Amino acid sequence: MVEEEKIYTIPLRAIRGAPRWQRCNRAIKEIRNYLAKHTKADQEKIHLDASINELVWEHGSKKAPPKIRIKAMKFEDGVVEAEVA
Repeated sequence: MVEEEKIYTIPLRAIRGAPRWQRCNRAIKEIRNYLAKHTKADQEKIHLDASINELVWEHGSKKAPPKIRIKAMKFEDGVVEAEVA
């Protein structure tokens, strides 16, 4: 059963500090960190859908989007599943 379901707009400004060739990898880490903080879940219990990965990597590794909208569902056992809103 879904305990909580929310839509988040995640700013990815922090990726500008990463080298250009690492920006999409850093964006995925920032998404995980944001969801862990806002859903109060462990990093290991956050499952990102493949659609998030495709959206971030759409323009290559150097041009990640500046922000992303994600629908996160937290279940009773503490697992968080995220997909593109």
